Amino acid sequence: MGALHAGHAALLRRARALAGSKGTVVASIFVNPTQFGPKEDLSRYPRPFSKDKALCKAEGTDLLFAPAPSAMYPADFSTWVEESSVGLGLCGGTRPGHFRGVCTVVLKLLQICQPSHAVFGRKDFQQCAVIARMVRDLNVPVRLVFEQTVRESDGLALSSRNAYLLPEERAQAVVLHQALQEARTAARGGVRSIPALRRVLEKRLASAPLARPDYIALVDQKTLQPMRTLKPGGVAAVAVFFGKTRLIDNLQLL
Repeated sequence: MGALHAGHAALLRRARALAGSKGTVVASIFVNPTQFGPKEDLSRYPRPFSKDKALCKAEGTDLLFAPAPSAMYPADFSTWVEESSVGLGLCGGTRPGHFRGVCTVVLKLLQICQPSHAVFGRKDFQQCAVIARMVRDLNVPVRLVFEQTVRESDGLALSSRNAYLLPEERAQAVVLHQALQEARTAARGGVRSIPALRRVLEKRLASAPLARPDYIALVDQKTLQPMRTLKPGGVAAVAVFFGKTRLIDNLQLL
């Protein structure tokens, strides 16, 4: 959706490597209005298009697709794509309609660009799962590639929304990754109790006075269903508000 950063640059580099010297790399920049709720940040979402265009060029992008909303959604638009399993909880539970907008726009972009591969970042863990399910269920002829989260030196996952954070909020936002790391350390030390691991996450997040959790979840990597006991592939996922800014992060524990 634009406001590109080093995480996006890593995705473009992976795409360039997949395409090779003879292939074509296409980047899309589109602030998709249908994945924002009525009280979310659509109007203020950053749109530094010239800077984004320069980053795409520097990373070897051949084509940049940046349509107007009216081109993607005509006035009489009436067709929607909705995944009804892995998108129900987590962000899907606290942002109703979000993944309907995501599925619809991603399918449209895949139809328009017809790529052999599509590269996404794992910071948006649930989005990756939703898109993977949609591609499988609708027989979309594309190979999905999911890249690891790129982080700041202090562990904060790169996000376009980090620019919203006030200095004190930014300083405390590192608590997301700290909480996830502590949960992973506990899990690798033998803790399998979901309530115990949840307490680890809650305690660390509570150490940041400005952190207001939206959700704290421990889910199966494939189904995104809550686990009764931690098993291999289990993922801890959190969404936390700092002021009006909502940040997400996740980490596989085993």
